[in-house]
Amino acid sequence: MTDTPGCAARGSCTRMSGMGGLEYRRGMHELGRGAWAYLRPPGTWGWSNCGLLVSGGDALLVDTQFDLPLTRELLTAVAEVAPGVEIRTVVTTHANGDHCWGNQLLPRVEVVGSSACGHGMAHEVQPAELAALSGSRSPDSPLGDYMRRHFGAFDFEGIEVTPPTRTFNGRLDLQVGDRLVQLSEVGPAHTDGDVIVHVPDAGVVFAGDILFMGGHPIMWTGPVRNWITACDQIAASGAEHIVPGHGPVTDLAGVAVFRGYLEWVADWAQKAYAAGLPYWEAGDPDRVPAAYAGWGNPERLVITMAAAYRELGDEPHELMDILARVADAEPR
Repeated sequence: MTDTPGCAARGSCTRMSGMGGLEYRRGMHELGRGAWAYLRPPGTWGWSNCGLLVSGGDALLVDTQFDLPLTRELLTAVAEVAPGVEIRTVVTTHANGDHCWGNQLLPRVEVVGSSACGHGMAHEVQPAELAALSGSRSPDSPLGDYMRRHFGAFDFEGIEVTPPTRTFNGRLDLQVGDRLVQLSEVGPAHTDGDVIVHVPDAGVVFAGDILFMGGHPIMWTGPVRNWITACDQIAASGAEHIVPGHGPVTDLAGVAVFRGYLEWVADWAQKAYAAGLPYWEAGDPDRVPAAYAGWGNPERLVITMAAAYRELGDEPHELMDILARVADAEPR
């Protein structure tokens, strides 16, 4: 999938529909039975999706946006499709800022996340740090250029990182009006505390960053086998609509394609590590199989290989060193 030519700034473009059949365009998309997907093309770094479930006068929101202006747009969209409904719960699927740095704009709601998510939010790169890395005063280097191009559109001013007020481990069932919502902790995988959100009576799974559609995923922690198991859990739900953290809404066939990519990652990491390749060479975009060659941000495979190598016994590497390798690997 490729961006539509002439995409405007701040993620307003449209791309091809995903396997779920919904047009991939900015805004709310009704999935049926009070469930909605809020999509933010182009789905690359920072442009994340959210979910909404409405029952009677109550609502549950899955994730917020990367910055406060984007989250205000999200809340405006909620009010337009569900006027008079009160958001009582926000589920934070994981600790990456593009899924939770707007939480502060909902100060009276219960924010639910895994215990590991709550811990991770305190130890993630913080908004001021990311602003320094991606703003006009960021280093004049390949990494500085990469960060400015991919993160410079976001406004990190005024963000107060707001962690979950209710945490859990394993499994948690919530009621939204008279609706059942099942939260399952499937991390560590993409991050330490990934959570997927299943709404059985709507046939919907909000997958967070357990699914990236149309772009190469990022494995910050792993292990990759946990991530594959998480895909199997989504498939076992039988859901009709699966909302990824990034990219268009998909279906079970899309989950199977993504699972195949993870299987390739697991196999390739073992072979490359045994052959003595450094992780950044194993993550060279030129090594990506043809089936995935059209996916965006192939340089992010470098991050995934660093995590996979760590699992195989390699020494941990500093984040900034890994990101510098990512910038070097970006196709020109």
